[in-house]
Amino acid sequence: MKIRPPVALAATAALAAAALAVQPLAPATAGDRTPTGTRAVLQEYMADSWESMAAMTDETTGLPADNIGGDLDASSRSGYTSPTNIGAYLWSTVAARDTGLISRREARERARTTIETVAGMEKHEPSGMFFNWYDPATGDKLDVFPGGGPIEQFASSVDNGWLATGLLLTERAIPALKHQAAAIREQMDFGYYYNPAEGIRKEPGSDAPVGGQIRGGFWVDPPSGCSVADNYRGGEDVYYTCHHYGSFNTEPRIASYLGIAAGQIPARHYFGTLRTFPPTCDWSWTETKPSGEWHTYEGIDVFEGTLPYRGHQLVPTWGGSMFEALMVPLFVPEETWGARSWGVNHPLYVKAQIEHGMDEAGYGYWGFSPSNDPAGGYREYGVDQLGIDGPGYTSDQERTSWEQAYEGCPDRAGTPAPTAYGDGVVTPHASFLALRYAPDEALANLAKLRENFDAYGPGGFYDAVAVRSGTVSKKYLALDQGMVVAALGNALAGDSLRKYVSRGALSDKVRPLMEEEVFTSKAR
Repeated sequence: MKIRPPVALAATAALAAAALAVQPLAPATAGDRTPTGTRAVLQEYMADSWESMAAMTDETTGLPADNIGGDLDASSRSGYTSPTNIGAYLWSTVAARDTGLISRREARERARTTIETVAGMEKHEPSGMFFNWYDPATGDKLDVFPGGGPIEQFASSVDNGWLATGLLLTERAIPALKHQAAAIREQMDFGYYYNPAEGIRKEPGSDAPVGGQIRGGFWVDPPSGCSVADNYRGGEDVYYTCHHYGSFNTEPRIASYLGIAAGQIPARHYFGTLRTFPPTCDWSWTETKPSGEWHTYEGIDVFEGTLPYRGHQLVPTWGGSMFEALMVPLFVPEETWGARSWGVNHPLYVKAQIEHGMDEAGYGYWGFSPSNDPAGGYREYGVDQLGIDGPGYTSDQERTSWEQAYEGCPDRAGTPAPTAYGDGVVTPHASFLALRYAPDEALANLAKLRENFDAYGPGGFYDAVAVRSGTVSKKYLALDQGMVVAALGNALAGDSLRKYVSRGALSDKVRPLMEEEVFTSKAR
């Protein structure tokens, strides 16, 4: 999860039925069975959402702003952007072309402008990694946020993962730009983030191998907060975050996949992060006791753990949000490659989010993921019980959470389950992420949001709705709209974005790892 600028500047069916619905809506043909009304709705959403991405983007540099006002006025663009935003604009441009919104020539020229700017942007040259914040009007690295506030520039592993995804997709989707995009991407060394010694062993104190984990990122200069001076590639020290991305079902796995595909990170790393922590009392801040069993893959012991939720058992995300679980499969067919792992967990995760919104919290709406806060600023939203982290992300403005009991740990009796939730905050991009796994439910949820709130504008759905107060965050964020456009592009154009990214080395090296693994996830 990237660090956001100050608040004043901010803005980042049943299980079986869902499992049968993983195929996208292919382009219309003479024999197409996609209901005409459904396709028309998706096309409208796609056209409007693309308008927001185009409006965010500076015509000279081809860089999107981080966010723009709900009226799409260029003067309301933010004065900063990130590598993730740039990657999102690149894949959105290709999706707009593949769905017939723009011509091949326009897509090529839009992407060319962006790539030429990115090629000249300042980065950490030894690793080829880009920093967190740039001026979208010039491409210059920012030292101070617009309006004030110093920046300690940071090379984020997850942000660079999404930029590299956009570059890889462009290489394959627009042949005229193949070499220019590849020249940037091939310099990006994800091995810089990989710590081979980090991980958890089945037997504490043993010398069994671990899979290793990646750091959140690094600073070139010592930051004001916690850091670790080192360099996993040798050479001059950088200053790593004190944390690693230790949870498996989170969005940083895109950086892991790209690093494995490029040969920069060993395959065993796929098994180095945690499905859940093992069922001991050693981690006092984690959620309730997991169940599962130990398996060994590639010589690495993995606790195939799940957490309970309303009778289900599923692999959690870190905070319980939708984009942690489902942003990566916009580009990587995890539920197909990992039929016994992701193929079970992804639709079950969607089902759990629906149950929280519709039943447990009783909002009448669902879809919880980090977004703009309708009250101002940016916040992480999610379902606390679907997160591996004890505090987790919460689904309402009041931050209603539940400290669940941990069986067998005397000091962790927990607290009573909430009897009521407050002003739930739903973000439309979460429904679009769920479209593949629960299409009827996702479209119905979006239709209700549009009908019952002032939640739709010239660029598609606004970023978030507090459903009890009716407060709407009337902004568009490049990250969130980029997820919407990618989901719709896949649905309308036969999974084209997935096909561009997942073929070749990613399929050759990552697919066998997914095929090997078996989660212990199951529906009630």
